[in-house]
Amino acid sequence: MNSFVHKTLVVQLRAGGTERCPVLAHLSYDAEDPFAVTAVFGHDGRVLARWRLDREMLSDGLTRPVGVGDVRVRPAATGMWHELRLDFLGDYRPDGSRHHAVVFAWAPAIAAFLRETHQIVPPGHEHVPVDELLAEILSGAE
Repeated sequence: MNSFVHKTLVVQLRAGGTERCPVLAHLSYDAEDPFAVTAVFGHDGRVLARWRLDREMLSDGLTRPVGVGDVRVRPAATGMWHELRLDFLGDYRPDGSRHHAVVFAWAPAIAAFLRETHQIVPPGHEHVPVDELLAEILSGAE
């Protein structure tokens, strides 16, 4: 069985008071890290940002606002599009404000990606082999 899902989507990025511009979002999920989705945003062959997102938070964000701190997710609608809005807060600036970027993704595409991840590891069935990890760490400490 496949334990990895990857999707590339065109999303809209708004940062630093600019208008929206299209960028690629490469979403990946690996059953070895069952709680996380990695999002890599790129443009013209350059990586703009890489974020590890909580899979459950991303799923919940399709229907209601979630998140505190550096990442916040909520549904948004503009016209015929049903969008997912992802707010990313970055490093602090010298004036005390923070860098802020907003990504708008087509919500049905995100939902389809998440459905594929749920086929690999259903919600509530995530497992991290903590006992095995601790045994490995302790065996190397001697």
